[in-house]
Amino acid sequence: MMLIAAGWILFLLVGGGFALDRSLTNLVRGNFDEQLEYLLNSMIVVAEIDSDGQVYFNRPLGEPRFLEPNSGLYYQISAEGREDFPSYSLAVTPSRSLWDTTLRQRNHVDNEPHFYDSDQLSGEPLRIVERTVILPDSEARWTFTVASAREELDFQINRIRSILIWSFAALGLGLLLMAALQNWVGLSPLRRVSAAIQSMRSAGTNRITDPLPTEVEPLVEEINALLAHSERQAEEARTHAGNLAHALKTPLTVLTNAATAHAPDLDTAVIRETRTMQRHVDHHLARARAVGRRAVGHARTLVCESAEAVRRAVERLYPDTRFDIDGNRTAAVTIERQDLDEILGNLVENAAKYGGGSVFVTVDAEPGSALCTIWIEDDGLGIPEEERVRIFDRGARLDTGKPGTGLGLAIVRDVAEIYGGEVELDESEDLGGLLVKLRLPRVG
Repeated sequence: MMLIAAGWILFLLVGGGFALDRSLTNLVRGNFDEQLEYLLNSMIVVAEIDSDGQVYFNRPLGEPRFLEPNSGLYYQISAEGREDFPSYSLAVTPSRSLWDTTLRQRNHVDNEPHFYDSDQLSGEPLRIVERTVILPDSEARWTFTVASAREELDFQINRIRSILIWSFAALGLGLLLMAALQNWVGLSPLRRVSAAIQSMRSAGTNRITDPLPTEVEPLVEEINALLAHSERQAEEARTHAGNLAHALKTPLTVLTNAATAHAPDLDTAVIRETRTMQRHVDHHLARARAVGRRAVGHARTLVCESAEAVRRAVERLYPDTRFDIDGNRTAAVTIERQDLDEILGNLVENAAKYGGGSVFVTVDAEPGSALCTIWIEDDGLGIPEEERVRIFDRGARLDTGKPGTGLGLAIVRDVAEIYGGEVELDESEDLGGLLVKLRLPRVG
């Protein structure tokens, strides 16, 4: 910010200083030129031609410096190729202030006053104005020249430039100091936020509660939301670890007791309890993967694409089952594709396994709705209403005659809740079997 401010200040001051220097120097030079032009016009007005064809003034000039040698103010009147006096190729009438010096004049005609600078006098730069006129009673073109030393003009210009340089330097320094002060004051809320975070770490608090300016309140709110999110994740991780430890404790105790007692059915107990532990591990790993993927950011998955992929996979296991997918083909949900595949895979596979041969999947996403509802129906026996809550428990199974771990619905519920969704069981009005209503947050 300071580099940008310094760059703009330098650019504007240099540009403004250059423009102001041009304006003021042109103004001073123009005033100086006006004085020279006034003297030139005064000479032309009083100039006449005598009988010898020479120029004379019918009354004295009002500038005494023309009479003082080397005074710094000079005039010269000259004519080339005068037709009335052809014997003279060049006539020069200098001022007394020139003494024995002659001004070099340009070989051209200036019908209007012509100003220019000259260094023809050693050590004395000049400002010169010339004009060519034809005087009465003469056919020659007379060039009137007035020259003045540039010392006073250059002094005024240098004085103006010195004032501009020092003034603009002071102005630039002041602007830089003000910009630095503005940055310091403007960024002070961020330093307060940093101090509040450091205090939060040292004091062991979990929120920024210090009163802060309005400008940084959105930042503080986002930081507090991030802290709350991290706390929820940490709490979920602790809960998962505790639940897994508690779930594994009983099977391990059973195995330890059986091994210690040298039970004759030790092999059977090992197989049974290790399967139980495997179910618990699979369940918690699925939850952990969902939590980890959710923390990465908002995902976008098309429901119908996931449903079609699941249908192709389940058809290989149940080739005699008829699958039908209908509804909003463009509906997308904020859930990772892998997690949505796992949810729909469990639900569609259960519908095919326990149904009578027909599975319907309907995607319902009404415009303006925050949730996308996915209906999975089958034509099986369904689940009694009193069992629809218990069936979501880990390892809960109503039909033990078919293979399974009893974790499918538990995983579906847990992963859906992690993403802010929900799952509900009901009876299908069209097929008569089980109806699973899966609601997930919709994109947009």
